[in-house]
Amino acid sequence: MADEDVDATRRTRLANERTYLAWWRGGLTGIAVALAVGALLPELSDGSRWPFVSLGTGFGILAILFIGYGVHRYRAVEKALAQGGFAPLDIRVAAILGALGIVLSLLTIIAVLAEF
Repeated sequence: MADEDVDATRRTRLANERTYLAWWRGGLTGIAVALAVGALLPELSDGSRWPFVSLGTGFGILAILFIGYGVHRYRAVEKALAQGGFAPLDIRVAAILGALGIVLSLLTIIAVLAEF
């Protein structure tokens, strides 16, 4: 293997590690949002708690999906690299995670506007 190929593989593996950590950051952010929406907002509201608790649970589930898929993605890319291949991001998973984030965010905005 040429030096350029070794360097490219190293850079790709390091990029994969950074991406894995980004999935974790997204998950940890989701946990923070889940706590804020599900625990903090109900304390500030005079209305019903259940919408916020439900939304907080949704953000918590989204956080778990981010972390779980990040692990899966990291392993898939490492396996592909070891075999000299490429592991593209599954567009369906990206679309589902994005749609969940958008729906939860919109519902949170609606709940906040309705309660305050």
